[in-house]
Amino acid sequence: MRTFKLTLAYDGTNFGGWQWQPNRRTVQDELEKAVETITGVRSRFVASGRTDAGVHALGQVAAFSSETGIDPAGLLKGLNAKVPDDIFIFDVVEVPLAFHPIRDAVRKRYRYVVQDGPLRDIFDRQYAWHVRQPLDEQAMLEASRLLLGEHDFASFQTSGSSRLTTERNVLDISVERVDGARTSRVHVEVEADGFLFNMVRNIVGTLVEVGKGTRPVAWTREVLESRDRRRAGMTAPAQGLFMIGVHYDADSTSMERVAPSADPRNLQGLGVRVMGQPIAADEQE
Repeated sequence: MRTFKLTLAYDGTNFGGWQWQPNRRTVQDELEKAVETITGVRSRFVASGRTDAGVHALGQVAAFSSETGIDPAGLLKGLNAKVPDDIFIFDVVEVPLAFHPIRDAVRKRYRYVVQDGPLRDIFDRQYAWHVRQPLDEQAMLEASRLLLGEHDFASFQTSGSSRLTTERNVLDISVERVDGARTSRVHVEVEADGFLFNMVRNIVGTLVEVGKGTRPVAWTREVLESRDRRRAGMTAPAQGLFMIGVHYDADSTSMERVAPSADPRNLQGLGVRVMGQPIAADEQE
């Protein structure tokens, strides 16, 4: 048995999300069908995070185990020949059997794109949230800084989702304006050791309220400390969200790594720990 780690991008517009669902097109299903075509055996993929319907990825990481004798270069070529045009695999490497895309992730980074102002780019409508009112990106940046560090982010978790802990450590956050020929965009990037369901989209919805001037900068801290989702801003639409990348320590991907006592082939059965607390292995974001 061998385990392979993939780094891939996908346009989430026409997908029902990452995870397999009956009667819906998903990234996981497309990858599993492609691997089955190449190896003759259906292998289950596990991703670093289950992106929701309409969410895009520039650097998603996924892994699968197989007894195939095909080398990584052959898998890379074969998979890109079999997956649809809205998926592209950048890299395939063999990793230790013990590797798990969620458990071994040290940090992840997301970007959210907001197009603000009265002009609307109709060709970018699946890749940005259009907010008609011009935003004060400097106020948004100041407000975002209040979220840095280790906190309970319950206020930014979509209601109804289940976690053993809602504590996360936000390692970096940035707000930057990017001007185009006719329209302007605000890019919000958040990097953390893990994310709650819709955490980035809820953070962006809150920061946009500050950017509009309807809420003061300090309101962000009040929302955070309340641990009450009802106090935060709206959930920003899915189409503006991009998973940029996932970082792993070298030891987790080194072929010299020693496997744990648990069966390393059972990728879906391994748990995750965030700040010392276990969470579900299939983390949806």
